[in-house]
Amino acid sequence: MDIEFKTKELDKLETDSTFTAGFAREIIKAYRKRIQSIRAAQDERDLRAVKGNHFEKLQGARAHQHSLKLNDKMRLIVEIKKATSGNILVIMGIENYH
Repeated sequence: MDIEFKTKELDKLETDSTFTAGFAREIIKAYRKRIQSIRAAQDERDLRAVKGNHFEKLQGARAHQHSLKLNDKMRLIVEIKKATSGNILVIMGIENYH
């Protein structure tokens, strides 16, 4: 699945082993693991199929967004962007979504 990043920091967080963006090591490790699983997925159905992802649609004003679990508190927030060659997952941020 193709990925876009909302910010350069989110992109750098995936590839630069020294960059933390202020997040704990465990969050960065989980983030990179989720990014790998997103890249390996054919589409969002593959993300939904893996129960450990906890791929969930958000509600209310954020109903256009989804989240994937990083740990008990932190979530990776994404949006699905329609494209002619298939959907693109836009990485919006890492949040304590509770």
